[in-house]
Amino acid sequence: MAAAYPRRQLHVVVDNYATHKHSAVRAWVERHPRVRLHFTPTWGSWLNLVEAFFSIITRQALRRGSFPTVADLIAAIERFIDAWNDRCAPFTWTKDPDTVIAKATDARRRKTQTKSVTEAPSQD
Repeated sequence: MAAAYPRRQLHVVVDNYATHKHSAVRAWVERHPRVRLHFTPTWGSWLNLVEAFFSIITRQALRRGSFPTVADLIAAIERFIDAWNDRCAPFTWTKDPDTVIAKATDARRRKTQTKSVTEAPSQD
């Protein structure tokens, strides 16, 4: 992108995941002042709903497509978005917070149990 737009300021949205704290990332950003990184907040899990949209557009419009030029790709994306907007509906959480927390807690517990079993000394 930087090479394609040598005179433009570039804005990149990056999933937080502590990348902005890494010294290599900070050093890179300092060396490239026209590239602005915007990190999603750690408390912004609601932003992950955009990932559902990216998955849908990938499956329904892009994955098996053939796009000889960038213009063809852009046109396909714009057609999909126009059609999506004609029939759009909000993304809705389907589980209540207690269910989500319980599932995460159960997964963490299973992971801990599996780890303790696999790390147990052999009984030879």
